[in-house]
Amino acid sequence: MSAFSQVLRMLRMLPSAMAVAAPGVGPWIARRRWPRTEGVLTLPGMHGKVEVLRDTWGVPHIFAQDEHDLFFAQGYVHGQDRMWQMEMGRRLVDGRLASLLGPMLVPADEFLRTMGLRHLAEHAWEQVDPEARAILEAYSAGINARIAAEPLPYEFTVMGAEPAPWTPVDSLARGNLLAMMLGGNHRIELFRARLVAAVGEEVANALLPQNAPETPLIVPKEARLPGLKSVKTMSGLDSVDAVMGDPNIVSGSNNWVVHGQRTKSGQPLLANDVHIPLGMPSTWYENGLHGGRFQHVGFSLPGVPMLIVGHNGKVAWGMSNLGPDTQDFYIEKLDDPKAPKQYLYQGTWHDLHVRREEIEVKGGAPVVMEVKSTRHGPLMNKVMADEMKGSEPLALKWAHRECQPLINAVLKLNLAQDWESFRGAMKAWEGPGQNFVYADTAGNIGYQATGKIPIRQGHQGLLPMPGWTGESEWTGFIPFEELPASFNPPAGYAATANNKITSDDYPHLIAHNWFPGYRAKRITDLLEAGTQHSVQTMRDIQAETYSLPAEALRPYFLAAALPADDTQRQAVDALKAWDLRFEPDAVGATVFQAWYIEVLRKLLQHKLEPALVSEYLMGQYERHGSLHMPFVIGQMSQPDSDWWDDPKTPEKETRDDILRATLTAATAWLVKTYGPKPEAWAWGQVHQLTYAHQPLGGPAIPGPIRRVFNSRTVPARGDNYSVDGASFLWARPFKVVHGTALRMIVDLADLSRSVSIHAPGQTEHLFHKHRDDLMELNRKVEFHPMLHTRQAVEQHREATLTLTPAVALAK
Repeated sequence: MSAFSQVLRMLRMLPSAMAVAAPGVGPWIARRRWPRTEGVLTLPGMHGKVEVLRDTWGVPHIFAQDEHDLFFAQGYVHGQDRMWQMEMGRRLVDGRLASLLGPMLVPADEFLRTMGLRHLAEHAWEQVDPEARAILEAYSAGINARIAAEPLPYEFTVMGAEPAPWTPVDSLARGNLLAMMLGGNHRIELFRARLVAAVGEEVANALLPQNAPETPLIVPKEARLPGLKSVKTMSGLDSVDAVMGDPNIVSGSNNWVVHGQRTKSGQPLLANDVHIPLGMPSTWYENGLHGGRFQHVGFSLPGVPMLIVGHNGKVAWGMSNLGPDTQDFYIEKLDDPKAPKQYLYQGTWHDLHVRREEIEVKGGAPVVMEVKSTRHGPLMNKVMADEMKGSEPLALKWAHRECQPLINAVLKLNLAQDWESFRGAMKAWEGPGQNFVYADTAGNIGYQATGKIPIRQGHQGLLPMPGWTGESEWTGFIPFEELPASFNPPAGYAATANNKITSDDYPHLIAHNWFPGYRAKRITDLLEAGTQHSVQTMRDIQAETYSLPAEALRPYFLAAALPADDTQRQAVDALKAWDLRFEPDAVGATVFQAWYIEVLRKLLQHKLEPALVSEYLMGQYERHGSLHMPFVIGQMSQPDSDWWDDPKTPEKETRDDILRATLTAATAWLVKTYGPKPEAWAWGQVHQLTYAHQPLGGPAIPGPIRRVFNSRTVPARGDNYSVDGASFLWARPFKVVHGTALRMIVDLADLSRSVSIHAPGQTEHLFHKHRDDLMELNRKVEFHPMLHTRQAVEQHREATLTLTPAVALAK
């Protein structure tokens, strides 16, 4: 029985779940759980009065007399709007999903307990700086005051859950989950090993392109594990994916900053749009923080205090994922494969470190497991797919286990007043590795890469290495002073889009699998085209859907096309007339994507077995970005390459043979899937987005309930390679699974002209107007003002909640 089936069975036993879907009844029930946003609340644990002004878009702006009360109130409003999201995130990071969803989530919990995210957070608490510790304690007290003072969201009733008191360690663990989401590359390492074992180094290198292609893929004999020919993934993560959405789809993002020499105002502009897996509610939460040293506005993560991106009145910052390689597998030698107690290292046997974990299971007996670790990290075989459990022992080394608590860096970043103090924050930001852009009101701009990135001895982190020899160890980490950085760059701008950020002569390895540079090139081309940039031109760049890959491929497609019927002629005509922008009314965009997918699939089928084709299109590799496009474009200039030849036929096929055959396959698929009329193929008709609730929005949930908990379905702009990104899985076109969740443009000449948006909305509460009211703005790349001053907030004020202390605490 699947995890979703268990949830479904549970839902059918709960009349409350069906009641909320009943016409007219649901809003009445849900409204009783909405947060209180007007009037006066008296709460314990505060020093003085706090005002929470909510604006027209549901954004709370907190005005407090000191920082303790500021973060108490931030915890309170996060809990008001996102308590269910925070509870699900806490259960995920702790490995406690089975306690809510039953036995089928035990593999997920086993994986997460093995990764030890909660365990790391408990140890990190002792390393938290005193100021950050005080903020975490005040923030946690605010969340707990909310739990005690107001009704819980309806999901708690439906799922039969009760939140435990929030602790500072819960917030620290949220940072570890972020590091796993943004910095995990263990899947691609295993998939690369599987490809090498199955088809050899040449094919593996072609399909998993490295940024240093001259580097030979040295495969140690020990890396050719029997199980690697069949390993698919971490089985526990598959269970996580089914319920929570995939936490290992590596998040992208764009960010750039422009110097005054290129702007209309003569002062910097900073833009950031964050691309992540999309769900209901939004990952992000917008808030204004005013009290003590904080005069901030921007975005935070529910469960974590302060801001992650935004500005503080003097300094603005944005981020995109650097994607460094911070994980390696090591093959270990154990004393007893069935019941190991020791592992071999450099000729000496060492005791395994053993951590006992007990997993509570709803509807079942507790599951006890032991996490056994070598000097490299935990042994992962038991949480891998079944085929790997009997293979050579694999331990996972992860740099994040050696990072200082992220909250220390977040505090330094929020308080940065200039480039020097900003760089101090960046040095403390050891993980996850990010690209940060910077601008200040003095007119400066900058870029800084961050992260604790290993320096390897004798290998490049591409494949599992022998762990017992001591010859493949990390010798340290790239010094912060040697990480890429730029202050007031001569070009007058700095831009990143998860692309390669270093030249070939950079002395350190940061990553192998940078995202292809199509977004980055389009952004820099548009930045370089102007010297009078404004908030409007920044918006126009964020909204760009022009396709550089289609520009490269379309001439080959059209040159080879020999339409065999009216349908194919209409498809080719639509592709020919297309302006290369992925806009909702573009039929040519859909023809291009359908044709491209068939071409890609054919090329893969000529070299790989069906299981590997499927995995490449949808499995581990795809979770690290759509990296096959450069390979396909490269093959176009080699019309007689053996990649084009189908080994199952006696003839030798060429590029144009395959392009013609795949046109036939693509049009047949379009007709079968969407009907014979090309107008039904318009990009917005096929490429659509639904913000799915976790876990009540999945396909196994009854339709009436799913429709209540999910957002409405809307057309989506862009694709996997456009600046305005909206990605789909190549094996399951064209449903959007990953896209732009947050946009922000900060004008350092006049902060009141700054704008922002995120989707679907500020609150998670069913039927609330601020649950999905930002979807349409975000879809159209429109914004609301990023309110910073009390006066501006008052002009757009929708509600005011005053928090007062039951008994004022001594300051």
